[in-house]
Amino acid sequence: GEAVHLRTNEEYGAPSAIPRCASGVRRGWGRLKDVHGLIKESCMPTDLLGREYETFPVPEPLRQHGPARVIAMCNQKGGVGKTTSSINIAGALAQYGRRVLIVDFDPQGAATVGLGINANALENTIYTALFNPRIDVHEIIQHTKFDGLDIIPANIDLSAAEVQLVTEVGREQILASVLRPIVNEYDAIFIDCQPSLGLLTVNALAAADGVIIPVAAEFFALRGVALLMQSIEKVQTRINPSLEVYGVLVTMYTHTLHCDEVMQRIYEAFGDKVFHSVISRSIKLPDANVAAAPITYYAHNHKTARGRARAHRQGHRRLRRRPPTQPHRMVCPQCGPDL
Repeated sequence: GEAVHLRTNEEYGAPSAIPRCASGVRRGWGRLKDVHGLIKESCMPTDLLGREYETFPVPEPLRQHGPARVIAMCNQKGGVGKTTSSINIAGALAQYGRRVLIVDFDPQGAATVGLGINANALENTIYTALFNPRIDVHEIIQHTKFDGLDIIPANIDLSAAEVQLVTEVGREQILASVLRPIVNEYDAIFIDCQPSLGLLTVNALAAADGVIIPVAAEFFALRGVALLMQSIEKVQTRINPSLEVYGVLVTMYTHTLHCDEVMQRIYEAFGDKVFHSVISRSIKLPDANVAAAPITYYAHNHKTARGRARAHRQGHRRLRRRPPTQPHRMVCPQCGPDL
């Protein structure tokens, strides 16, 4: 085709990494489309919903810690980035001076391994806490090598919990009872759920204040979200009326037509619940997992680390600090509070 003139990077405000020839002229519509996509990503003032992109400030330092918001990272589809999102958003929070706890609630124990802990060598895990009410949950918490970031580990023993929970009294509320003694000691608690809608996931939703739904920019990942929303609505109606959907986090995004179509469907379904920050597919995330470190520690200047940090700051903006938990007291309509 004929020569097409592109403005300079300075005129567009685009990063200097965008290639251009010395004369500022790009030949070939295929190359032009690639460059246009990069420029559009960096310069467009609105997203597909027409929302203006915001700059989310760094959270201010805290004078005291707690009480925590309990957040379930949930999606019945596997491989959408639940564990990776839990580790990296929690890591970003810890770097901002928050005390953060990850509850590994997946029998695969990926979050535990992802923070450098060998759960198979531990005597007590989250499985122990679920079925031994006499154990102190503080004995199960493992401190990681990252300041302010702790984890309740899990291993393959947790796979037996689904069957055992069936006969337990108050089976949907057991995880909530495990976390109750430590809620006031942390600023955020992330529950890394397994890819199913069984009793473990119901326990996580019953214990949580809100849900973040990681969704890979793929068709199959999108299909399962409708069933998850039905489960969330049932838990809201029957068990946990205060449960909220804090947001939908799009992960594994690439600049392809398929991903753009899936993104459009996600925007249509969830509207303002979709985070502005979109996590692109990057080899740095698997590298960080191998190094047993959040991406914000492993490669803090990488674009994926900055995306995770932005997602955290946007999530932080949406959350309201919960009031300190108070012990439940029985009240008689005639006599007043019990003695």
